Amino acid sequence: MKAKLILENGIVFEGKAFGYLKESVGEVVFNTGMTGYQEVLTDPSYYGQIVTMTYPLIGNYGINLEDMESSAPKVKGFIVREKCDSPSNFRCELELETFLNNNKIIGLQGIDTRALTKILRENGTMKGIITLEDISIEEAIKKTRLYSNKDAVWEVTTSSSYEIAGKGKHIAIMDFGVKQNIINSFARRGCKVTVFPANTSSEEVLKANPDLVFLSNGPGDPEDLTEIVENVKNIIGKKPIIGICLGHQILALSLGGKTKKLKFGHRGCNHPVKDLDKNRVYITSQNHGYYVDVLPKDVRATHISVNDGTIEGMRHESLPIFSVQFHPEASPGPKDSDYIFDEFIKFAE
Repeated sequence: MKAKLILENGIVFEGKAFGYLKESVGEVVFNTGMTGYQEVLTDPSYYGQIVTMTYPLIGNYGINLEDMESSAPKVKGFIVREKCDSPSNFRCELELETFLNNNKIIGLQGIDTRALTKILRENGTMKGIITLEDISIEEAIKKTRLYSNKDAVWEVTTSSSYEIAGKGKHIAIMDFGVKQNIINSFARRGCKVTVFPANTSSEEVLKANPDLVFLSNGPGDPEDLTEIVENVKNIIGKKPIIGICLGHQILALSLGGKTKKLKFGHRGCNHPVKDLDKNRVYITSQNHGYYVDVLPKDVRATHISVNDGTIEGMRHESLPIFSVQFHPEASPGPKDSDYIFDEFIKFAE
């Protein structure tokens, strides 16, 4: 079935719909990974976004339920140059189209994804609509401008707290849209993990007496999360705090720093980051549209992006506080920066 992607600046791409055949509006972004589409689809940080894969053939190894980063896909739409209809992999359980249809996600194939990526790089990330209807550009633009993703964290956080047993350090995870492999990375190291909803009070988190408080990744603009920022302020100085991605940004705001929106974001599993302490570059997995623009007082940068020089990690000079912008748990890979979890746990000793 024919379908269109209409961007909020009026540019139109025509292709074919697949998956769940229903119109969808979201923020159009691109991911530069050659593999890992299943992890991308199920990463809660993509909530509210229509994701474009720059690699041309997607779906060639199918879907397997073991590699889910959450219980279901979180994207608003999925755009590919070519969808593979005959996946070949011993772990494949179902096809990409079936997976999207089962989870009510629309897909669009057959458009020039590299041209779309170039537009987003030159003009910046923008909203868009995938539609099956013959609507006017004016009507499409109106629909995109009405779209808001401010409540994204509240849509993806756990509804109630839960615990994963372990004999090691006790990690309290504030769930703003945590990826499953972050939880797994702590569990593999023997940690006891307690996952709390995003609206959990600082008093309740501290009452659990964790060795570390972890601020997770998640979707949206950190500056929209004033309630969470205030909550984190009440934990600072009382427990060691670590964070990844959105958690890194929230921590910066809580300490008095500032965040800013990137023109087109960092999304993919091939982003080089320099560890300033080790004087070494690692290839990292990333997914964020915002970054720490101004470091808080008494905080130094520990990692920077090799591509654009933005801050990718920070550490407090006197308090046990450390966070990174990239995803050391990978999923999809690479696993170059997995050592970060060992450094996290040292803060609890």
